[in-house]
Amino acid sequence: MVTLKVFDNAMEAHLLRTKLESEGIHSFLQDENIVSLNPLYNYAVGGIKLNIQLADAERAKQIIQEIENTPILDDYDQQISCPQCGSTDLYTNFKSMKGTKGMFSAVISFLMGVFPIYYKNVYKCKNCEKEFKVDLT
Repeated sequence: MVTLKVFDNAMEAHLLRTKLESEGIHSFLQDENIVSLNPLYNYAVGGIKLNIQLADAERAKQIIQEIENTPILDDYDQQISCPQCGSTDLYTNFKSMKGTKGMFSAVISFLMGVFPIYYKNVYKCKNCEKEFKVDLT
């Protein structure tokens, strides 16, 4: 067995595991329950690990590459691009704590020793690092 990818989110791990299973690649998740019970343990155990057989590693990497190269579309089937530089090379569901709410949340989370209580999911450009949301109106 070999670790193919590491996640901090059980939902993303299950989505990829399901895709691999549909392609005939048997896989399982390690440390999913401990991270789901307490997200702070994510760093201690090294995240949720998606494990596959070594013989399937090349094919699984090709599937991941295909998924990552698929364009990101909005609700109107238009490709999402960075409003600053126009790049389509984006991180999706990037957890941002920018702004006053994020700073306040970071301080409170640090003082209380808990997982951050506030963040927003945004797109982040891999080229210029601009964070943005897509306006669907």
